[in-house]
Amino acid sequence: MMCCFLLCFFLGMEKVVVCPYKRPNALYRLICFPWAGGGTSQLAQWGRLFSSSVEVSTVRLPGRESRRKEPFAKDMATVVNEITSVLLKELQEKPFAFFGHSFGSYVSFAVALHLKEKYGLEPFHLFLSGAHAPHSEAFLPIKTVSISDKKDEDVLKYIEILGGTPSELLQSEDIKDHLILTFREDLRVLQTFSFERAERNIPFSCDITCFNGSEDKSHDVEAWHDLTSGDISFYELPGGHFYLLEPSNEIFLTKHITKCIENAGL
Repeated sequence: MMCCFLLCFFLGMEKVVVCPYKRPNALYRLICFPWAGGGTSQLAQWGRLFSSSVEVSTVRLPGRESRRKEPFAKDMATVVNEITSVLLKELQEKPFAFFGHSFGSYVSFAVALHLKEKYGLEPFHLFLSGAHAPHSEAFLPIKTVSISDKKDEDVLKYIEILGGTPSELLQSEDIKDHLILTFREDLRVLQTFSFERAERNIPFSCDITCFNGSEDKSHDVEAWHDLTSGDISFYELPGGHFYLLEPSNEIFLTKHITKCIENAGL
């Protein structure tokens, strides 16, 4: 019976969490959350850039990569519950931090909130990229845009404007169609997420670092001050929405995150 449980646990881990550079003796864990329509390929490779003290994993949502044949998540609660159920044991073992970009920032925040409210667990640092604070007025337009009314070519044009997808991939009709579908489904999940900060209730005590591309649209990052009693810092790096894919920015991010993690004094 125990063998079956362990097998199911490890299969669940492999399905939902990608960790190509395993470091069982690492002191800290960094869990990464990809952007809308994205998979694990880019952020999972960050593991090679960190020191041996940090093990890097990336969350894989249903409907993509090895989970392509699975139905997409119905809502944010489904996403949060799956990620939490798979990661909970590991997150109880050693200190952990989250990194999310764009859609991934909101997923990481929702998971962190659920961990804090239900289990009393909290990341010691939230690294958030290309995202508004979820209770700010700037986030509301994302909630109200009708993605179902948008034609595929309009969605594709928006994806191309954002960048982050190699043009050669978009030459494949199958890849292009699936990317459009995945982007639609991720936005639909995001629109089911609702967070309202209760008066005088500060949900987190961890430090928060916000990153943004200098040529990206501005994000309401100041409102993150409302959500933690910890320190908050802001960094603007050269580039657009997918500034983090530029090698020089990737080096800055991984070095800065490493410094924050190792200087946390845990």
